[in-house]
Amino acid sequence: MKLLSLNYDHKALPLKSIHSPKTTYPRTIQSCSLRQDLKGRTVAVVGLGTSGKAAARLALTRGASVIGIDQNENLSLLEQDPSFVTLTQTGLRTILGHFDWKLLNDADVVVVSPGVPLENYGLSCLLQSGKQVMSELDFAAEVLPKSVRILAVTGTNGKSTVVTYAGQMLSHFAIETFVGGNLGNPLSEVAFQCFKLPSEECKLKVAVVEVSSYQMEIPCVYFCPTVSVVLNLTPDHLERHKTMLSYAATKCRLFSHMTNTKLGLLSFGNQHLDKAIRKYWNKFNLAWIGAFPGVEIDMEAKIASFEVPDIGVASQLQLGGMRAKGKHNYCNAAVAALSVAGLDVGVDVEAINATIEKLRAPPHRMQIVCKDIHGLTWVDDSKATNVEAAYAGLTGLKGQKAVILLGGLAKVLHGPASNGFEQLIEPLKGHRCVITFGSSGSLIHDTLSDNGLSIPCIQASNLKDAVKHARKMAKHGDAIVLSPGCASIDEFKNFEHRGLVFQELALSS
Repeated sequence: MKLLSLNYDHKALPLKSIHSPKTTYPRTIQSCSLRQDLKGRTVAVVGLGTSGKAAARLALTRGASVIGIDQNENLSLLEQDPSFVTLTQTGLRTILGHFDWKLLNDADVVVVSPGVPLENYGLSCLLQSGKQVMSELDFAAEVLPKSVRILAVTGTNGKSTVVTYAGQMLSHFAIETFVGGNLGNPLSEVAFQCFKLPSEECKLKVAVVEVSSYQMEIPCVYFCPTVSVVLNLTPDHLERHKTMLSYAATKCRLFSHMTNTKLGLLSFGNQHLDKAIRKYWNKFNLAWIGAFPGVEIDMEAKIASFEVPDIGVASQLQLGGMRAKGKHNYCNAAVAALSVAGLDVGVDVEAINATIEKLRAPPHRMQIVCKDIHGLTWVDDSKATNVEAAYAGLTGLKGQKAVILLGGLAKVLHGPASNGFEQLIEPLKGHRCVITFGSSGSLIHDTLSDNGLSIPCIQASNLKDAVKHARKMAKHGDAIVLSPGCASIDEFKNFEHRGLVFQELALSS
């Protein structure tokens, strides 16, 4: 364990290591807040990733004595991060590695980063005991101005795209908008910016927040969206949530503080979501993705139709001008449009039609990397980290033969009987071939072969080897598509890292 010390008024207060006498690092507090609502209280932030560091900075600004806890003992890596160095200079104490749980028990508030399961550090017991244990999301929402409208989007697939599209739509109408949460900047970042300003100087009107199921494990008190969206629910993260019903219940906590003046959008026809929503459905205006009241999409006409009488919406959205193709992209744009209309910020669906041609999907989602000198189109869909996302990507490839790269670390599903890749047999028909790679490459290869895959299937060792095989198999006019259907952590830091490596390989042809 490593512990950093904290100074008050330039007088060092020594902090003794609980398990080992490692070196302490003196730091100096620099007060940067006009309001000190947490002065005299101790806040423990568990997990010092992006969200944890943002929460720690917000807590310091609010006047708290802050302890940052992380199981990573490598202080040198943290000290290479300028934002971490700034935090320690403004009063953050850090404990790395193992620590005495009593520190959390003695803290007034415990803020938990989304990457930390409640089974760790006795957090679940603390929560049940009545201790104030909060998610980073809720900690940030506590100090956001009440005038800020929140659009919260969750779901297994597509949430980053919906959040991005909604942010672009709002920006088109010059509405001051924060876009982040699980995507990019944590909510604590914008809460910090608002908190340090006088209320009349905060220009923020809308916060568009991507919410992961991990962020909703701890019930929220202050995070109260104006519009909540659960896009879909397919098997994912079951190593943490255990069952699909538990997964659905966690997602539906988005609706827990909504009232009948607010809009909730829910994927139509999912049995697990249908059960989970029963707890909340009569508290707000419920609309459906795929049925009325709500939104339905005509793929042939490329038109989304909206009918939500409770909020006065009855309109259509023309989707034919979108650059991103495929039903999932049309659906994402339609959901974003209805969500923006539901915010009641003076933007209706008819006006949103003017933004459709300008929408840009976030990277690594069926992103066209390049068309090389051999006539091959390279497509990066690294964000397809589960089978359903890969399925959605493949269905958008109609009319073009492709070499499909599947692989990485397959996700945990319901049980050992299926890994889900047999679902891809149908959309893979007619393509050039499949190349599997990574730690689950052999498993994927066998599943596809055993279930009657009608095109060649080649097994490669890693992504670089898969690209090498793809170049040999592809013909002029084909696409080479990375849509792995798996997590990336067997070979890469995350899906972004995997996508960037793929892009480098594509551009090196």
